[in-house]
Amino acid sequence: MIMPKMDLLKMRLPFLGCLFLGSLLAVLLAAAFAQQESAHLLSVDELKKVVPAEFFYRGQKAPAQVRNSGGFQRADGKMILVALVDTSGYSTAIQQKYQGLLITEAKVNIEGSKLAPGQYGFGFTAEGKFVVMDVANDDVLSAPFHTDQALQRAVPLKILEEGAAYRLYAGKKWVEIKPE
Repeated sequence: MIMPKMDLLKMRLPFLGCLFLGSLLAVLLAAAFAQQESAHLLSVDELKKVVPAEFFYRGQKAPAQVRNSGGFQRADGKMILVALVDTSGYSTAIQQKYQGLLITEAKVNIEGSKLAPGQYGFGFTAEGKFVVMDVANDDVLSAPFHTDQALQRAVPLKILEEGAAYRLYAGKKWVEIKPE
């Protein structure tokens, strides 16, 4: 018995519809997985887009030094940014501990101390401490920093990946930052 063309088409239509929907679902899933971020150090181009030109701290705005900035992005897309700032308009007392900005969209652990998301000033003090301050210049975190005497080419600021953590360097001084 030979089936008419219309009957064959009606029988194949549910199969073709399932095939189309399955293919569409596969394409959408592949696109969703492709858009997932992976944890990484931010590139120079990425830093140029996200580091603020100026940073408000203790009643003043200071220009951020994008050339002396760094940061990393977690797998969920949240960023941690650091940059040196021009502190020439601040008092000597503030300049001694405020050297840069630290912006974190997620909780981090700095040398064993937890830091909540927010915008902060930071500095490496003459007393051997890495200090994080809120924008009113009140200390919120203080931890001893390390010195890397073997470092050949010290630069004003950089971040290096160290396994699941990152090292924030200012010259030869550094602290470990772990995303939580």
